[in-house]
Amino acid sequence: MDKIQEKINQIKTQIAPYNPQIIAVTKYFDEKQIVKYHELGFRDFGENRVQDALEKIAKLPEKIKSTSRFHLIGHLQTNKVKKAVGNFDLIHSVDSVKLACLINEEAQKKGLVQKILLQINNAKEEQKSGFYPEEIKEAFKQILTFKSIRICGVMNMAPINSSDEELHFLFRNIKQINDALQSEFGVELKQISMGMSRDFKIALEEGATVIRLGRILFE
Repeated sequence: MDKIQEKINQIKTQIAPYNPQIIAVTKYFDEKQIVKYHELGFRDFGENRVQDALEKIAKLPEKIKSTSRFHLIGHLQTNKVKKAVGNFDLIHSVDSVKLACLINEEAQKKGLVQKILLQINNAKEEQKSGFYPEEIKEAFKQILTFKSIRICGVMNMAPINSSDEELHFLFRNIKQINDALQSEFGVELKQISMGMSRDFKIALEEGATVIRLGRILFE
């Protein structure tokens, strides 16, 4: 535990000037790791798959469940929307108007407002989902009319092999897109979810308010 605490302290020192929300990504770990990191002060946990997350959450002590926030950071399939809505504090990966519409309908049925982020694929990687920058304004306009979801900001995953220069450009662009949407539509978009273990420092320099850390925390 001392080694883990030392690693966490190092990370906290690096990110201190930016004060971001840290999501501990537990997709490769069981509920025991969630309990361990909760004891170390973490309250936000990210999962890629709905079913995996719900199985882990069900095994957690009530005290851990009630004082934690769970984030869906992986791609959400349309057939998993019913299980996802209401079970995650924030769905990071909303990548189409169709998906947003389904989330809205399910949230309406359950009598709640589901918080979401819009995933932006500004590197235009074919293997990744997300709105292209030229699509986001029109999509945002449509999704904003849905009454049972709340858009809290945007999310991005940068290409794995990007240079530091490319990362700076891509992350800066995401911040610009977020700011432009706030300005044009008169809404508050506080959460910019970008940056993982390999690139979180650059993401923070370019305006990330939420970082998703897995490998660097748990290895």
